[in-house]
Amino acid sequence: MGDLSVQDLVVEYANAGYAVRPIDGLNLDVAAGSLVILLGPSGCGKTTLLSCLGAILRPTAGTIKFGDVDVTALDARELSTFRRETVGIVFQAFNLVPSLTARENVMVPLLASGMSRRAASKRAEQLLGRVGLHDRLHHRPGDLSGGQQQRVAVARAIALDPPLILADEPTAHLDFIQVEEVLKLIRELASGDRIVVVATHDARILPLADRVVDLVPGFTAINRDPEPVELAAGDVLFEQGTMGALIYLVSEGELEIVRELPGGGEELLKLAVAGDYFGEFGPLFHLPRSATVRARTDAVVVGYTVQAFRERLGSGTRDLIEHRPLPDEGDPDD
Repeated sequence: MGDLSVQDLVVEYANAGYAVRPIDGLNLDVAAGSLVILLGPSGCGKTTLLSCLGAILRPTAGTIKFGDVDVTALDARELSTFRRETVGIVFQAFNLVPSLTARENVMVPLLASGMSRRAASKRAEQLLGRVGLHDRLHHRPGDLSGGQQQRVAVARAIALDPPLILADEPTAHLDFIQVEEVLKLIRELASGDRIVVVATHDARILPLADRVVDLVPGFTAINRDPEPVELAAGDVLFEQGTMGALIYLVSEGELEIVRELPGGGEELLKLAVAGDYFGEFGPLFHLPRSATVRARTDAVVVGYTVQAFRERLGSGTRDLIEHRPLPDEGDPDD
């Protein structure tokens, strides 16, 4: 159907008398045939963005265009048609009907579209075969593993061959082997003119992505300009145990990277000077900072979002992960 374009998107709602903006000025352009990962912890706006892309939630401001269709300009009837004909959704909790077999679950959207029962049954069998479940046609969800249920959900989502697939935490309830199966299937779906957008906090899917969008609570992490920070000697940039959204590159001066010891006191891990970077593993894996960073001299550092830092490296996620880190963030598996 075409490319996906999101411009100046804002979603705002009231909560306990306060205005909350999980999405604030988001810009995103995605080419047809791409797999896009919305990465971030709970509460960062991933599901909100999926709901807007799927025409379930109308944004407060901004535009969403899919091909030549301005989704944000559609009326209620047109939105319903768009959802039915254009969007396939893979829900986090599978949302399969427990009393129906795998084949019957996949048949539901086909029958709703007006397809005959015979044709819908044949199509459902083909789709379940495509996701490797040809021998589970007559099994109900309770008789299937988590990975098998998720594959039924995927087959149902693609039943009408929609050009836009949205998946919300598709690996949340799966073990390692099941994750491998589902990720491979999701990667295969992002081909031709189809766009697949996956919301997840699971970094295992990153190497498969054509585009990674990092969303962090309180931030809109798309197309943010690098942020210079001036520090006087003794100023603390961030503290051990806090969460952060930025990776820092030293422009001027010296900064101490220290780890607080369990028995008191601290250990100097590294003296960062101009050209060094630090703080990458916290934002990348959504972990607390494992060290404190403070200026030894007057200093200037520049803060980058993960996406902006990948672009600066110019070699993608794999190089960012494999690049030897300074010890302020340690090993993500520790």
